[in-house]
Amino acid sequence: MTSPAARPARKAVIPVAGMGTRFLPATKAVPKELLPVVDRPALEYIVEEAARAGLPEVLMVTGRNKGAIEDFFDRTPELETALEKKGDAGRLAAVRASTELAHVHFVRQGEAKGLGHAVLQAAAFVGDEPFAVLLGDDLIDARDHLLEHMLAVQAEHGGSVIALLDVGRENIDKYGAVAIEPGNLSVVEGDEVVRVTGLVEKPPIDEAPSSLAIIGRYVLASTVFDVLRDTPPGRGGEIQLTDALATLVERGEPVHGVVFSGRRYDTGDRLDYLKAVVRLASERDDLGPPFASFLREFVAQLPHEGASPS
Repeated sequence: MTSPAARPARKAVIPVAGMGTRFLPATKAVPKELLPVVDRPALEYIVEEAARAGLPEVLMVTGRNKGAIEDFFDRTPELETALEKKGDAGRLAAVRASTELAHVHFVRQGEAKGLGHAVLQAAAFVGDEPFAVLLGDDLIDARDHLLEHMLAVQAEHGGSVIALLDVGRENIDKYGAVAIEPGNLSVVEGDEVVRVTGLVEKPPIDEAPSSLAIIGRYVLASTVFDVLRDTPPGRGGEIQLTDALATLVERGEPVHGVVFSGRRYDTGDRLDYLKAVVRLASERDDLGPPFASFLREFVAQLPHEGASPS
Protein backbone atom coordinates (compact mmCIF):
# COMPACT_ATOMS: atom_id res chain seq x y z
CA MET A 1 0.00 0.00 0.00
CA THR A 2 1.19 3.50 -0.84
CA SER A 3 1.97 5.48 2.28
CA PRO A 4 -0.51 8.20 3.17
CA ALA A 5 0.01 11.68 1.78
CA ALA A 6 2.47 13.79 3.74
CA ARG A 7 0.17 16.80 3.59
CA PRO A 8 -3.60 16.90 3.94
CA ALA A 9 -5.76 18.29 1.16
CA ARG A 10 -6.29 22.04 1.43
CA LYS A 11 -7.70 22.90 -1.98
CA ALA A 12 -10.91 22.22 -3.88
CA VAL A 13 -11.59 22.34 -7.61
CA ILE A 14 -15.11 22.99 -8.93
CA PRO A 15 -15.64 22.58 -12.71
CA VAL A 16 -18.33 25.04 -13.87
CA ALA A 17 -17.75 25.26 -17.62
CA GLY A 18 -20.74 23.16 -18.74
CA MET A 19 -23.37 24.67 -21.02
CA GLY A 20 -26.37 23.50 -18.98
CA THR A 21 -28.31 22.28 -22.01
CA ARG A 22 -30.81 20.37 -19.87
CA PHE A 23 -32.05 23.67 -18.45
CA LEU A 24 -32.47 25.60 -21.67
CA PRO A 25 -33.78 28.19 -22.33
CA ALA A 26 -33.00 29.53 -18.82
CA THR A 27 -29.29 28.74 -19.17
CA LYS A 28 -29.05 30.64 -22.43
CA ALA A 29 -28.21 33.69 -20.32
CA VAL A 30 -27.79 32.38 -16.75
CA PRO A 31 -25.12 29.81 -15.82
CA LYS A 32 -26.82 26.65 -14.57
CA GLU A 33 -24.66 26.78 -11.45
CA LEU A 34 -26.38 30.03 -10.45
CA LEU A 35 -29.92 28.72 -10.74
CA PRO A 36 -31.44 29.21 -7.28
CA VAL A 37 -32.10 26.31 -4.94
CA VAL A 38 -34.70 28.14 -2.85
CA ASP A 39 -32.88 31.48 -2.56
CA ARG A 40 -29.21 30.57 -2.97
CA PRO A 41 -27.41 29.34 -6.08
CA ALA A 42 -26.48 25.67 -6.13
CA LEU A 43 -22.85 26.74 -6.43
CA GLU A 44 -22.91 28.58 -3.10
CA TYR A 45 -23.93 25.34 -1.37
CA ILE A 46 -20.95 23.61 -3.01
CA VAL A 47 -18.40 26.24 -1.91
CA GLU A 48 -19.88 26.19 1.58
CA GLU A 49 -19.42 22.40 1.69
CA ALA A 50 -15.75 22.70 0.69
CA ALA A 51 -15.09 25.38 3.31
CA ARG A 52 -16.88 23.36 5.99
CA ALA A 53 -14.64 20.39 5.21
CA GLY A 54 -11.52 22.48 5.76
CA LEU A 55 -10.70 23.41 2.16
CA PRO A 56 -10.30 27.21 2.21
CA GLU A 57 -8.79 27.55 -1.29
CA VAL A 58 -11.25 26.97 -4.14
CA LEU A 59 -10.57 27.04 -7.88
CA MET A 60 -13.49 27.28 -10.29
CA VAL A 61 -12.80 26.07 -13.81
CA THR A 62 -15.05 28.25 -15.95
CA GLY A 63 -15.75 28.77 -19.63
CA ARG A 64 -17.10 31.43 -21.93
CA ASN A 65 -20.31 33.17 -20.88
CA LYS A 66 -19.72 32.29 -17.22
CA GLY A 67 -18.67 35.76 -16.05
CA ALA A 68 -21.75 35.97 -13.83
CA ILE A 69 -20.18 33.32 -11.58
CA GLU A 70 -17.18 35.54 -10.92
CA ASP A 71 -19.52 38.46 -10.27
CA PHE A 72 -21.51 36.44 -7.74
CA PHE A 73 -18.44 35.66 -5.63
CA ASP A 74 -17.20 39.26 -5.83
CA ARG A 75 -18.15 42.12 -3.51
CA THR A 76 -21.01 44.43 -4.55
CA PRO A 77 -20.33 47.73 -2.76
CA GLU A 78 -23.33 49.57 -4.22
CA LEU A 79 -25.79 46.86 -3.16
CA GLU A 80 -24.19 46.49 0.25
CA THR A 81 -24.33 50.25 0.83
CA ALA A 82 -28.00 50.35 -0.16
CA LEU A 83 -28.83 47.52 2.25
CA GLU A 84 -26.86 49.19 5.04
CA LYS A 85 -28.79 52.44 4.55
CA LYS A 86 -32.06 50.51 4.74
CA GLY A 87 -30.92 48.75 7.91
CA ASP A 88 -31.52 45.38 6.25
CA ALA A 89 -28.94 43.40 8.21
CA GLY A 90 -30.33 40.01 7.21
CA ARG A 91 -30.06 40.51 3.47
CA LEU A 92 -26.73 42.29 3.86
CA ALA A 93 -25.31 39.25 5.64
CA ALA A 94 -26.70 36.95 2.95
CA VAL A 95 -25.13 39.04 0.18
CA ARG A 96 -21.75 39.08 1.89
CA ALA A 97 -21.81 35.38 2.75
CA SER A 98 -20.79 34.19 -0.71
CA THR A 99 -17.69 36.43 -0.67
CA GLU A 100 -16.57 35.22 2.75
CA LEU A 101 -16.98 31.45 2.44
CA ALA A 102 -13.56 30.76 0.90
CA HIS A 103 -10.77 32.28 -1.14
CA VAL A 104 -12.14 31.68 -4.64
CA HIS A 105 -9.94 31.64 -7.76
CA PHE A 106 -10.90 31.26 -11.42
CA VAL A 107 -9.36 29.74 -14.53
CA ARG A 108 -10.90 29.16 -17.95
CA GLN A 109 -11.03 25.75 -19.58
CA GLY A 110 -10.90 27.25 -23.07
CA GLU A 111 -12.30 24.20 -24.85
CA ALA A 112 -15.03 21.85 -23.69
CA LYS A 113 -13.06 18.62 -23.72
CA GLY A 114 -14.65 16.87 -20.77
CA LEU A 115 -14.34 16.60 -17.00
CA GLY A 116 -10.83 15.18 -17.12
CA HIS A 117 -9.65 18.12 -19.21
CA ALA A 118 -11.35 20.55 -16.82
CA VAL A 119 -9.59 19.00 -13.83
CA LEU A 120 -6.27 19.19 -15.67
CA GLN A 121 -6.61 22.99 -15.78
CA ALA A 122 -6.11 22.95 -12.00
CA ALA A 123 -2.61 21.46 -12.08
CA ALA A 124 -0.75 24.72 -11.42
CA PHE A 125 -3.19 25.69 -8.67
CA VAL A 126 -2.94 22.32 -6.91
CA GLY A 127 0.76 21.56 -7.21
CA ASP A 128 1.81 18.24 -5.70
CA GLU A 129 -0.83 18.02 -2.96
CA PRO A 130 -4.00 15.92 -2.79
CA PHE A 131 -7.11 17.93 -3.64
CA ALA A 132 -10.88 17.63 -3.80
CA VAL A 133 -13.11 17.91 -6.85
CA LEU A 134 -16.75 18.85 -6.30
CA LEU A 135 -19.27 18.76 -9.14
CA GLY A 136 -21.98 21.39 -8.95
CA ASP A 137 -24.83 19.11 -10.01
CA ASP A 138 -24.61 17.10 -6.78
CA LEU A 139 -25.71 18.77 -3.57
CA ILE A 140 -24.84 16.85 -0.42
CA ASP A 141 -26.97 17.71 2.60
CA ALA A 142 -24.99 19.73 5.13
CA ARG A 143 -25.93 17.21 7.84
CA ASP A 144 -24.09 14.43 5.97
CA HIS A 145 -20.31 14.66 6.08
CA LEU A 146 -19.39 12.80 2.90
CA LEU A 147 -16.49 15.03 1.90
CA GLU A 148 -15.06 14.99 5.42
CA HIS A 149 -15.19 11.17 5.39
CA MET A 150 -13.43 11.06 2.02
CA LEU A 151 -10.68 13.39 3.21
CA ALA A 152 -10.14 11.18 6.27
CA VAL A 153 -9.91 8.06 4.09
CA GLN A 154 -7.38 9.74 1.80
CA ALA A 155 -5.30 10.88 4.77
CA GLU A 156 -5.25 7.30 6.10
CA HIS A 157 -4.70 5.33 2.88
CA GLY A 158 -3.17 7.82 0.45
CA GLY A 159 -3.99 7.64 -3.25
CA SER A 160 -7.39 8.80 -4.43
CA VAL A 161 -10.92 8.48 -3.04
CA ILE A 162 -14.21 8.63 -4.95
CA ALA A 163 -17.80 8.94 -3.77
CA LEU A 164 -20.06 6.02 -4.71
CA LEU A 165 -23.81 5.51 -4.67
CA ASP A 166 -25.79 2.33 -5.34
CA VAL A 167 -28.11 3.46 -8.14
CA GLY A 168 -29.41 0.01 -9.06
CA ARG A 169 -28.35 -2.06 -12.03
CA GLU A 170 -31.08 -0.52 -14.19
CA ASN A 171 -29.56 2.99 -13.90
CA ILE A 172 -25.83 2.27 -13.96
CA ASP A 173 -25.44 3.01 -17.69
CA LYS A 174 -25.93 6.71 -16.91
CA TYR A 175 -22.87 6.85 -14.62
CA GLY A 176 -19.28 5.84 -14.23
CA ALA A 177 -19.29 2.41 -12.57
CA VAL A 178 -16.74 0.60 -10.40
CA ALA A 179 -15.59 -2.87 -9.53
CA ILE A 180 -14.60 -3.38 -5.89
CA GLU A 181 -12.91 -5.95 -3.71
CA PRO A 182 -15.37 -8.11 -1.76
CA GLY A 183 -16.21 -6.75 1.69
CA ASN A 184 -15.55 -3.30 3.09
CA LEU A 185 -12.51 -1.93 4.83
CA SER A 186 -14.45 0.07 7.41
CA VAL A 187 -17.67 1.97 8.03
CA VAL A 188 -17.73 5.71 8.83
CA GLU A 189 -21.10 6.96 10.13
CA GLY A 190 -22.93 4.46 7.94
CA ASP A 191 -20.77 4.99 4.84
CA GLU A 192 -18.81 1.90 3.78
CA VAL A 193 -15.20 2.26 2.64
CA VAL A 194 -14.21 -0.09 -0.19
CA ARG A 195 -11.16 -0.67 -2.37
CA VAL A 196 -11.77 0.00 -6.06
CA THR A 197 -10.30 -2.49 -8.54
CA GLY A 198 -11.68 -1.09 -11.80
CA LEU A 199 -13.67 1.78 -13.32
CA VAL A 200 -15.61 2.22 -16.55
CA GLU A 201 -17.56 5.22 -17.87
CA LYS A 202 -21.28 4.62 -18.60
CA PRO A 203 -21.09 0.90 -19.35
CA PRO A 204 -23.97 -1.03 -20.95
CA ILE A 205 -26.14 -2.44 -18.16
CA ASP A 206 -25.18 -6.04 -18.91
CA GLU A 207 -21.46 -5.16 -18.82
CA ALA A 208 -21.40 -3.03 -15.67
CA PRO A 209 -19.08 -4.38 -12.97
CA SER A 210 -21.54 -3.39 -10.22
CA SER A 211 -24.44 -1.08 -9.46
CA LEU A 212 -22.12 1.32 -7.62
CA ALA A 213 -21.99 4.64 -9.46
CA ILE A 214 -19.43 7.43 -9.16
CA ILE A 215 -21.09 10.63 -7.98
CA GLY A 216 -19.71 14.15 -7.92
CA ARG A 217 -17.15 14.09 -5.12
CA TYR A 218 -13.50 13.12 -5.49
CA VAL A 219 -10.36 13.46 -3.40
CA LEU A 220 -7.49 12.94 -5.81
CA ALA A 221 -3.75 12.43 -5.62
CA SER A 222 -1.82 14.94 -7.72
CA THR A 223 -0.45 12.02 -9.79
CA VAL A 224 -3.76 12.15 -11.66
CA PHE A 225 -2.49 15.17 -13.62
CA ASP A 226 0.30 13.21 -15.34
CA VAL A 227 -2.21 10.53 -16.27
CA LEU A 228 -4.74 13.05 -17.58
CA ARG A 229 -2.11 14.60 -19.86
CA ASP A 230 -1.76 11.21 -21.59
CA THR A 231 -5.42 10.15 -21.45
CA PRO A 232 -6.98 10.06 -24.93
CA PRO A 233 -10.57 11.11 -25.53
CA GLY A 234 -12.98 8.40 -24.41
CA ARG A 235 -16.74 8.14 -24.25
CA GLY A 236 -18.41 11.07 -26.00
CA GLY A 237 -15.09 12.15 -27.48
CA GLU A 238 -14.13 13.74 -24.16
CA ILE A 239 -11.22 13.23 -21.77
CA GLN A 240 -12.85 11.26 -18.99
CA LEU A 241 -11.71 11.51 -15.38
CA THR A 242 -13.00 7.97 -14.92
CA ASP A 243 -10.52 6.70 -17.53
CA ALA A 244 -7.63 8.40 -15.75
CA LEU A 245 -8.65 6.85 -12.43
CA ALA A 246 -8.84 3.44 -14.12
CA THR A 247 -5.24 3.94 -15.26
CA LEU A 248 -4.18 4.76 -11.69
CA VAL A 249 -5.76 1.50 -10.53
CA GLU A 250 -3.96 -0.44 -13.28
CA ARG A 251 -0.67 1.09 -12.14
CA GLY A 252 -1.26 -0.14 -8.62
CA GLU A 253 -2.03 3.21 -7.00
CA PRO A 254 -4.72 2.91 -4.31
CA VAL A 255 -8.18 4.13 -5.18
CA HIS A 256 -10.84 3.80 -2.48
CA GLY A 257 -14.55 4.46 -2.56
CA VAL A 258 -16.89 5.80 0.10
CA VAL A 259 -20.37 4.37 -0.46
CA PHE A 260 -22.65 7.24 0.45
CA SER A 261 -25.77 6.47 2.49
CA GLY A 262 -26.97 10.01 3.16
CA ARG A 263 -29.00 12.73 1.45
CA ARG A 264 -28.04 13.81 -2.06
CA TYR A 265 -29.87 16.24 -4.32
CA ASP A 266 -29.24 16.05 -8.07
CA THR A 267 -29.73 19.57 -9.41
CA GLY A 268 -28.55 18.64 -12.90
CA ASP A 269 -31.88 17.05 -13.77
CA ARG A 270 -35.04 19.17 -14.01
CA LEU A 271 -37.26 16.85 -11.98
CA ASP A 272 -34.62 16.20 -9.33
CA TYR A 273 -33.89 19.93 -9.20
CA LEU A 274 -37.54 20.59 -8.34
CA LYS A 275 -37.42 17.86 -5.69
CA ALA A 276 -34.33 19.46 -4.17
CA VAL A 277 -36.02 22.87 -3.97
CA VAL A 278 -39.09 21.36 -2.30
CA ARG A 279 -37.08 19.30 0.19
CA LEU A 280 -34.76 22.11 1.23
CA ALA A 281 -37.53 24.71 1.41
CA SER A 282 -39.64 22.37 3.53
CA GLU A 283 -36.84 22.10 6.09
CA ARG A 284 -36.25 25.84 6.43
CA ASP A 285 -37.38 27.40 9.70
CA ASP A 286 -38.60 30.52 7.92
CA LEU A 287 -40.32 28.85 4.95
CA GLY A 288 -40.97 25.29 6.04
CA PRO A 289 -44.24 25.53 8.04
CA PRO A 290 -46.23 27.68 5.57
CA PHE A 291 -44.74 25.87 2.56
CA ALA A 292 -45.56 22.44 3.99
CA SER A 293 -49.11 23.61 4.66
CA PHE A 294 -49.42 24.77 1.06
CA LEU A 295 -48.05 21.47 -0.23
CA ARG A 296 -50.57 19.44 1.78
CA GLU A 297 -53.44 21.54 0.46
CA PHE A 298 -52.12 21.42 -3.09
CA VAL A 299 -51.61 17.65 -3.10
CA ALA A 300 -55.07 17.11 -1.61
CA GLN A 301 -56.57 18.98 -4.57
CA LEU A 302 -54.76 16.89 -7.19
CA PRO A 303 -56.87 14.26 -8.97
CA HIS A 304 -56.20 10.78 -7.64
CA GLU A 305 -54.29 8.44 -9.93
CA GLY A 306 -56.72 6.75 -12.29
CA ALA A 307 -59.53 9.19 -11.53
CA SER A 308 -61.27 10.94 -14.39
CA PRO A 309 -60.65 14.70 -14.56
CA SER A 310 -63.65 16.79 -13.55
